[in-house]
Amino acid sequence: MADGRRDRERVRARLLPDGPSGRAEAVRVLRAGGVVALPTDTVYGIAADPSLPGALERLFAAKRRPPEKAIGLLVGSVEQAAEAGRFGPAARALADAFWPGGLTIVVRARDGPGTVGLRLPDHPCPRTIAAAVGPLSTTSANLSGEPEAPDAPEVLALLGDAIDLVLDGGPAHGGPASAVVDCTGRRPRVLRAGVITVDRLAAVLDAAAIEHGVGR
Repeated sequence: MADGRRDRERVRARLLPDGPSGRAEAVRVLRAGGVVALPTDTVYGIAADPSLPGALERLFAAKRRPPEKAIGLLVGSVEQAAEAGRFGPAARALADAFWPGGLTIVVRARDGPGTVGLRLPDHPCPRTIAAAVGPLSTTSANLSGEPEAPDAPEVLALLGDAIDLVLDGGPAHGGPASAVVDCTGRRPRVLRAGVITVDRLAAVLDAAAIEHGVGR
């Protein structure tokens, strides 16, 4: 280990059960700039702390994904999401209705001119870790363009040489991807339909008296 970090090019990822001790170790690894695979409410993801130098580069390299492609953030609470992004009435109404769950909300970044996609997952593992570390840059645990890994042993087989730790939470739940709604403009718009239908999104915005073109 050099400068408090292990030689990541030589040491294969460890596999630990998802639970209090495994999550505590994931927090330690992430705070050291490592990459962790973890269960979510849909598929297994690989996560890094975007505030640390080099962490995002390692995440992209593990997935073999072009760095220009955006990666969303998983958060531990609505309050943490509001610290990372600027939540207007539309984003707040959608978060109140569908979080935790399968909705990614794109808002203006709190710091800087860009945008950020935020999701509060319906799974205690990423929520607990994000609450301790901060918002986690997370993408599905697979090589870019390939199917998602169905369980932790498969994640280890696919990515074990490129990441630091895998938390085993059993088989992935699977199912449709999260819906993605852009709330950066005057009228919210759906970027991707997913587990939450367009009609349900529109109903929430209608109930909040928010002008939109969703579902119309």
